Amino acid sequence: MLRLEKRPSPSRFWQGATPVLAVVLTMIAGGLMFAALGKNPFEAIRTIFWDPLFHPQFADYSRPQLLVKAGPLILIAIGLSLGFRAGIWNIGAEGQYIMGALFGAGVGLAFYPADLWFIFPLMVIAGAFGGWIWAMIPAILRTKFNTNEILVSLLMVYIAQNFLSSMSLGLLRNPEGGGFPGSRNLSQYPAASNPELIAGTGMHWGVIAAFMAVIAAYILLQRHILGFHIKLAGQAPRAARYAGVNPTGLVLLCMGISGALAGLAGLFEVSGPAGQISIDFNVGYGFTAIIVAFLGRLNPIGILLAGLLMALTYIGGELAQFMLGLPAAAIQAFQGMLLFFLLAVDLLSNYRIRPALKKEAI
Repeated sequence: MLRLEKRPSPSRFWQGATPVLAVVLTMIAGGLMFAALGKNPFEAIRTIFWDPLFHPQFADYSRPQLLVKAGPLILIAIGLSLGFRAGIWNIGAEGQYIMGALFGAGVGLAFYPADLWFIFPLMVIAGAFGGWIWAMIPAILRTKFNTNEILVSLLMVYIAQNFLSSMSLGLLRNPEGGGFPGSRNLSQYPAASNPELIAGTGMHWGVIAAFMAVIAAYILLQRHILGFHIKLAGQAPRAARYAGVNPTGLVLLCMGISGALAGLAGLFEVSGPAGQISIDFNVGYGFTAIIVAFLGRLNPIGILLAGLLMALTYIGGELAQFMLGLPAAAIQAFQGMLLFFLLAVDLLSNYRIRPALKKEAI
């Protein structure tokens, strides 16, 4: 018989080791799932984690895609992590991502076919504003009416998805598209496009913004009084009030930053890799970024590494579907296992496993 004994303080060793252990456990459980589906588990794991980087047939395409996929995940996860550290749970980044794309694309298409230098900067501002304004709704409802930001932000994702469908079929639909849903292709409109900055690398402005967000978040948390307030509010809310932290202002700030970064991710995606507003534009980056944030231990450097790892599972998962015939749902379940095992083994950071005494066992 075993019992849990609370540690006097969280274990630094296990805080660093649990993400690695969660990845290993995910590989084991995922391998068992793939075997149950009639696939070779070792071949499936190799295809997901090794082939996209080192297989000569796939690496030339997959390596640039690593940055393309990781950029929005890192950008969104950085914003979410600030709120999560402060105990503010924005679960609706997917909706903010969609609204950022709609606002940004709407500004770009409004100027079509003009070729003006300020169009793309205006789109960037509009994308950040779209995500910010969508995040402000649950933030204001929490501060004014004490509503639960988890439920409100999550439910607003479905409203944003309906806006996406409506715009794809209505206001933003390509008038030269033969009646098919979807906007003009922004990649064919140079003033509003976000192409690769260095050919063959996958590097575009969204990736650069993600790296800048990592640096800014690290400086904020380690060197700025606001970062101290964010950490204090999450660890000791009562002490934070005595230290002069304004809870209302912190909610508005953290929700606003996470919404703006999610909106930027949507704008960079719609003007770059995706290329257009369509009914199926959103691919779950906002939800996957939650896994990235926790897998990175809410630390900017950890989020950078976790984003690259999760991007690898996206690319490797697509490759496994094509090469091995794995269903898409199996890949999504495999990605979800990462968060499940991370939350499970995170128990070791705060508790020790001890043998139970005889009286306790009885």
